[in-house]
Amino acid sequence: MEPVASSGQGVVQLRAVLRGISPLICRRLLVRADTSIAQLHHILQVAFGWQDMHLHRFEIRGREYGIHQEGGPFFDTDAHKALIGQLKLRRLERFTYEYDFGDMWVHDLRIEATLPIDPKRGYPVCIAGGRAAPPEDCGGPHAFMANRPAYAVIGGAGESPREFEDLLDEVEDEEWDILRRYHPDRFDRRGVNRKLAALAAPFHERCADEGHHPDLH
Repeated sequence: MEPVASSGQGVVQLRAVLRGISPLICRRLLVRADTSIAQLHHILQVAFGWQDMHLHRFEIRGREYGIHQEGGPFFDTDAHKALIGQLKLRRLERFTYEYDFGDMWVHDLRIEATLPIDPKRGYPVCIAGGRAAPPEDCGGPHAFMANRPAYAVIGGAGESPREFEDLLDEVEDEEWDILRRYHPDRFDRRGVNRKLAALAAPFHERCADEGHHPDLH
């Protein structure tokens, strides 16, 4: 089986699944083969709704990749120069992306296919997905699964947090503002794609917004 998009041309179809969660939280993405590992980090942050508040790392064929951050690990390979299409990944091959070494959100990624570039379509793009990623700092997969019924009840309720003291041990006001707008079964693919399009916007447009990452083309 030949490596996918080994020339750096074409599009790679990826399926990303958050490990240890049921029902599945997943995303199916199309990214150009010349996408760097650094760019893929930002793409996954947007696709799952993470806030890029914590350390991360990829593990691909036993080697770790990532963007170095203060207090985090150093990586032998520059993630901005490591392109997906040059890593010799094969169709159906798997690798992992871990975000937040405390909560340990492990994303299992699989190469599903390689496709020709569609000049009428922008990349990266999310073509399918299911359910919202857990709230930041909620304690990891086990804690999220234990509290998932409470999140489903609270989501969109707009009630006082005191009415849900029997569901969650303690909810601060700031956290409540987030949880009342969160529901574990909601996934806004159009919203994700709007943000992905912003990541791929020209450099001068992205610089006007501090939330965008200038290393993405």
